[in-house]
Order: sequence, then structure tokens, then C-alpha cells
Amino acid sequence: MRIARFRHEGRIRSGVVEDGVVRPFEADIRTVIEVGDIPEPQAPVPLEQVRLLAPLQPASLRDFVAFEEHVEGVRRSIDGSGGVPEAWYDAPTFYFTNPHRIYGPGDEVPFPARSVNRDYELEVAAVAGPGGSIFGYTILNDWSARDLQKREMQVNLGPAKGKDFASSLGPWIVTADELDPFKRDGFLELWCTAEVNGTEIGRDLLGNMGWTFETMIAYAARDSRIVAGDVFGSGTVGNGGCLAELWGRHGRQDPPPLRAGDVVTLTVEGIGSLTNTVVTGPDTEDLPPVRRRDPARARAERQH
Repeated sequence: MRIARFRHEGRIRSGVVEDGVVRPFEADIRTVIEVGDIPEPQAPVPLEQVRLLAPLQPASLRDFVAFEEHVEGVRRSIDGSGGVPEAWYDAPTFYFTNPHRIYGPGDEVPFPARSVNRDYELEVAAVAGPGGSIFGYTILNDWSARDLQKREMQVNLGPAKGKDFASSLGPWIVTADELDPFKRDGFLELWCTAEVNGTEIGRDLLGNMGWTFETMIAYAARDSRIVAGDVFGSGTVGNGGCLAELWGRHGRQDPPPLRAGDVVTLTVEGIGSLTNTVVTGPDTEDLPPVRRRDPARARAERQH
């Protein structure tokens, strides 16, 4: 079953998508996920008459890094190092990104005006259901300003402004039972592709993940708390799942960074396609200069 959020006749509603129509139901999609039950659908509306929105505005969005090939290529691109760090094999690492900058199908995605090394990231996201179960899956584009990311992560914290400006989800949530036939040893064998302006850039199998979604969600819940409706990104697939991976392998920016007007389409077998257009956000003012304090002098002053 495909569950969507959409705008129709001035209202934002949720419903079931099937056979070219959407059948609205009288419940918020977050409530549906929390209860784990789909209300009785109403009269159908042709899909072409609605505007699809991001299927969910999550309370939190954790993004993992579950593909060795991606780690290897991006590390070389970002900081010049090679290989996969040994710590990657210890546990499924993730970071929190901004749940307040979620874009949906067909939306324009504004990149920071100061960024020129603009990148997409092809991922699948699991949506948590009651009790840490998986309610369903959707496509995630974890947009990245690589030049900002490269600089800020030299502080050994982040990513921050290189990531928190935008994530895209869509086109809908496919319930977990729909994708069970694609499971092999706990992994979803789904083909994932990325296109820029109609040209295929990347293609990989989701089953190349190092951990299952179930393992990643259980790890996220360890010593912490997750709730129904939380979203968990798979991390970027390999073999062109993002441009930075290819830049690291090629030793040059080939293919080139995204530019304003570029159209990025991510397609995942069994789920659908998510398309967005890159635009440039508004200019921002320079920060005031930092106040530099010599650590040794500060320690000395505290002793007097």
C-alpha cells in the first residue's frame, strides 16, 4: 500500500494511492503510523488533480552511512584520505539532520548561495512504526553542500550547515509488507538509480548495505528513545549514489557539481521516483569576526 500526503482543493490531506488515483482518508498520516492501521478510504481523486507533498514531516530524521563504497569515495573527496575507517565496522553510525527543512516531490530545493560544490545523495528511508517496527519506506535525498561540509568537519563535529538546509522525502510511503518479497537475508534487494537532467549518474543495489534497517533502528534506540514516525536514512548507495563519491574516485569533479536549474530524479524499485529542481537560496551576510583567545593565556589568567 502507498500512503501519500497531498494538497487538493486548498486542503492538505492523506490517502492511499492506487491505480492512478488517491483515496483520501480522514486521519493525519502521523496518527496512521502511530496506530499502524489505515482508515477506510473515501471516494477516489485522480492523481493528476493533486499536488503530492513530502509524505511525512518527521519529528526526527537520523541518517546512517551503511555503504562501504560510499564511505571510501567520499572520504577521498572530502579530506583526501582513503579506505574505510575501522570504526565504521563497529556499529551503524548516523547523524541527526534538520526535520524542519523537508521538501517533497516536485519542489525546488534551495542550496546555500555560498556553496558551489552542490550534491545529491540517493537513499532509502525507513519510517518507524509502533514499538520500533518498520511501518514503511520512502525515498530520501540527503542534499549536501560539499564545500561547506568539508570546511566545517575539520573541527571534528558535524556535518552542520553543509547538510541542514534541505532533505527531500517522497513520493509516498510504501508499507513494509509491500516490499517483503524483495527481502533476502533481511536486506531489501531494490535497484536504486540517480539521474541528473535525464542522464543516469548512479546505480546500485540497496541490498549492499552493511546493516539491515532493523539493526540500525535497534541501534538508534539503544540508550535512547525512538517513536513512531521517526525516519531513518539508509545512507547513500554506492556506484554514483552521490557526486562526491565519483569525485573521490576520479580525482576531479566529473560529473560536475549541481547547478541552479538542474533536475535530479531518484528512482527506487518498488517505491517510485522523487524529482526535485536545484535553485540558489538567498545571499547571506558575513559573520562577525571570531574573538580569538589564546588557550595558554586563558589558563594563566584563571590562576591569578
